[in-house]
Amino acid sequence: MFDSPTAVTERTRPAALVEHTLVGDLSCPGLRVERRPARLPDGTVVAGLYNTWIILDNPAQLNSYTTTMVKGVILAFRAASVARDVVAVVFTGSGDRAFCTGGNTAEYAEYYAGNPQEYRQYMRLFNDMVSAILGCDKPVICRINGMRIGGGQEIGMACDFSIAQDLARLGQAGPKHGSAAIGGATDFLPLMIGMERAIESGTLCEHWSAHKAYRMGMLHDIVPALKVDGKFVPNPLVITDRLLDDWGRFALGEPKAGAALAEGKATLARGSVDLSLLDEKVELLCGKLLLTFPECLTKSLEELRKPKLESWNRNKEDSRAWLALNMLAEARTGFRAFNEGPRERREIDFVALRQALAQGAPWSEDLIESLIPRATV
Repeated sequence: MFDSPTAVTERTRPAALVEHTLVGDLSCPGLRVERRPARLPDGTVVAGLYNTWIILDNPAQLNSYTTTMVKGVILAFRAASVARDVVAVVFTGSGDRAFCTGGNTAEYAEYYAGNPQEYRQYMRLFNDMVSAILGCDKPVICRINGMRIGGGQEIGMACDFSIAQDLARLGQAGPKHGSAAIGGATDFLPLMIGMERAIESGTLCEHWSAHKAYRMGMLHDIVPALKVDGKFVPNPLVITDRLLDDWGRFALGEPKAGAALAEGKATLARGSVDLSLLDEKVELLCGKLLLTFPECLTKSLEELRKPKLESWNRNKEDSRAWLALNMLAEARTGFRAFNEGPRERREIDFVALRQALAQGAPWSEDLIESLIPRATV
């Protein structure tokens, strides 16, 4: 235990401290907020200092955030920002399957679809959540414990650092499910990975391995999470990273690539997920941040966040308005398809939609119903 200089603090501490939090009770369904003891890089616990862990706790729905959870995240970041004894904020999810897969599609499909006036107010809350992350006076670390998809990718990229377990996949979902990645991705991706890759991610919605995201410059670090026979091994499914040549072709040929994929799946099935290395890496980064002047650290963060903030603040209100109106047509259709479609087919028939629109078909209940995937009997 590293003891603080109590004699100095008692002599200089004011008689009473003013409280700057908005609310005292941070309890919220689907969200956990924990104060964990701060540690030096060597693991020594420091008395009187903490890191705040904000944990999306909706694992049954892959930690997708409900309206209530969004409110809780805003308040939790505000409380951590003003807490005198907090060094850093760790933003993560429960379990090992997902950090966050974005907004709760059941809530979207069953309440917000077709209600642009309601979704507009929801997007005010979402925007405030992103702004709360970007405006936090403490460094924010996204601990990627699993998938970081859609809106989850956007709130993750708003953080200052991202550390992932290497089984995680990252990416956008927008145009595949009736939306556009304008909740932060179109602001942050070009800054982080360049225009061409940003357009690829934001339009094709192909999810990247943590290894690829790290190579692209999206992540601070990655660590193994799969344990086989008591030893950590890298993600065995990331075969394309090893087997593709400079032209994107399988350098070993399709048969050998297929065999490697089968072998990777077998290795994955034999192993178990262990996030202890992820936690060690996160704690180490928090310890390094502890060993800085706090106000100088905050000012450095404010300056370094400016490119993100400038783009975000310039676009967020226009984006909110567009996303609200889109709930009358494509978003209404896409979210319903994801919510109502069978597990293996949650996207609409894009060809049928484009053919109908090419012939001037209006958006109608009949058109929407014709596009929703249904289970075959």
